[in-house]
Amino acid sequence: MQVFSQARTLNLPDWWIVSGAIYNQVWNHLTGRPDLHGVKDIDLFYFDPDTSYGAEDDVIRRAESHFDTPVPVEVRNQARVHVWYKDHFGQDYDPLKKTTDGIDNFACKTHAVGMRLGPDNRFDIYAPFGLDDIFSFRLTPHTKRDNRATHLAKAKRQMKLWPELSFVPWPD
Repeated sequence: MQVFSQARTLNLPDWWIVSGAIYNQVWNHLTGRPDLHGVKDIDLFYFDPDTSYGAEDDVIRRAESHFDTPVPVEVRNQARVHVWYKDHFGQDYDPLKKTTDGIDNFACKTHAVGMRLGPDNRFDIYAPFGLDDIFSFRLTPHTKRDNRATHLAKAKRQMKLWPELSFVPWPD
């Protein structure tokens, strides 16, 4: 709750806490493991049409002193993904129109989840493929783009931390 409250006070446009900070915590709760077991960082996505490096860097610097967490909070502007994606992953990436478009493109359907805390203290949840994979401890690939290597690498790490997980291989 603390991280969600702190994220809300940053007043970032279209912000969501995504991926591992959510599904890892679900797995930890369901398996009796401690909070933040296996959580490397907390991914905070937002969408600002200013795609300059400087604008994103300003937000990242502001966030560094904003959060009081035992793991780092990584803040990323989803409007910028298409700027760096090809250099990093070797594939083109169409510009996104909103933060949830980025969640829609995760390499694993299981990881495609986001949450944010509204002004009424209720959570918004975005899970384009549902939540069944998370609660079933199943890592299911998302084949929209060729993310086979990412899906496999994440699964190997996660299956060491949560041996209860089952792995759905990338289709041939």
